[in-house]
Amino acid sequence: MHILQRNKLAIFIGLIPALIIYLTFSIIPIVISIYYSFMEWNGFGPMEFVGLQNFIDIAKDPIFWKAVKNNIYVVLASVFGQIPIALVLALLLNRKVKGAKLFRTIGFMPVVISTVVISLTWNMFYNSEIGFINRFLEGIGLGGLTQNWLGDPKWAMISVCVTIIWQFVGLYFIIFLAALQNVPGEVLEAAEIDGASGWKRTIFITIPMIWDSILIAVILCISGSLRTFDLIYVMTNGGPAHSTEVMAIYMYEKTFSSMKYGYGSAVSLYIFVFSLLLIWISRLLLQRKSK
Repeated sequence: MHILQRNKLAIFIGLIPALIIYLTFSIIPIVISIYYSFMEWNGFGPMEFVGLQNFIDIAKDPIFWKAVKNNIYVVLASVFGQIPIALVLALLLNRKVKGAKLFRTIGFMPVVISTVVISLTWNMFYNSEIGFINRFLEGIGLGGLTQNWLGDPKWAMISVCVTIIWQFVGLYFIIFLAALQNVPGEVLEAAEIDGASGWKRTIFITIPMIWDSILIAVILCISGSLRTFDLIYVMTNGGPAHSTEVMAIYMYEKTFSSMKYGYGSAVSLYIFVFSLLLIWISRLLLQRKSK
């Protein structure tokens, strides 16, 4: 504490650049977006104050609520797909396994690969005529299961969610692996001496000790899922028939295609509020479970 008091000025000066960047690219744009949301503006002409009309029009648009539903699908697929898979992989590779470093590298690679590259690659996998998935099904005698994966509204959202899970599971895998490596070995040894088997030790000792990391991963997963845009935009552009359109794509189309900057700003505030609401609910549930 004495060192902090003595170097308070140096710490403050060191924080100024990061604070300026944060204010410039995060806080100020949010404030400007709030201002625009009460306006009708095409991006060039004069603004016209319309009050809450943008928010009312959004709430009346069935396509927006379809985008909200699709976003919820993405959130559920991410939370119940990425988190459990990443946790299982981390538990397996936290042990002394031959080639563990190679598996860790392979698991994290999709996170650092360009989203556009991932989207185009999975588009080729899902291609209804020359795609790997349909060719594989035909090769093993299951040609009746072939689908137009990205062209059929029944399968498009599922196909996109599979790609999203594959892309980001490595991120949470690394987070959980780092948390597991910080679990004291003495605690695990004591549990083993007391007769706790492998799965009991994992459920009652290991997982509770990394619960804070799981909570952080869930929050990151929810916030990232609600902001998902580029992967779906490249793969399907929100189609077919809005079946994969999420709120970010809806906002983009209304802002830049329809030139409704005030309307698009209002959509961004809806996304912001939904994000805070889902994160608050998830934290409430997970913290209650940890108690």
